[in-house]
Amino acid sequence: MGRLIVSAQMTADAVMDQNNQWFDPELESEQYGADQLRAADALLLGRETYEVFSSVWPKMTGEPGGLADRINSLPKHVASRTLQGPLTWNSTLIKGDVLERVAELKRELPGTLLSYGFGELAHHLAGHGLIDEVRFWLHPVVWGEGLRPIQDGRSPVRMRLIGATTFSSGVVLLCYRPVSN
Repeated sequence: MGRLIVSAQMTADAVMDQNNQWFDPELESEQYGADQLRAADALLLGRETYEVFSSVWPKMTGEPGGLADRINSLPKHVASRTLQGPLTWNSTLIKGDVLERVAELKRELPGTLLSYGFGELAHHLAGHGLIDEVRFWLHPVVWGEGLRPIQDGRSPVRMRLIGATTFSSGVVLLCYRPVSN
């Protein structure tokens, strides 16, 4: 049975959507993140993440390290109420109940179903016990404005810390297991 891992990059003040200046591919934390992607069997993406990723990654191929080739080759499952299929970029639109389909994917996959970001989709899945691990990558930056994982109107998601790694760059990887309320 597969596991669903949600991986979310954020600043010290929990901004998640303004990350274009946080990353340095030479940092050990970025190498760890690349290893996370290489270990995935498939991706689970919400509409916004799919639209951003599919506009960037297919144009990148053959770069050192093979990260673009890896993300481009992985099967992708996209949860959206507004997109219409068929999708491009080795992607399948989830039809019907997203909770049922994600549970099926976890039963079908031998390893990891990886999802990026902690937005509406992750909240929905966490609230129904489908997430096995949440990885928050905390960057040593205070950004100010931006999207945060907790938005008005969303119920709390309680988690238990299962691991923490501090990288020399100051990035801290916090690994949690969602727990029932």
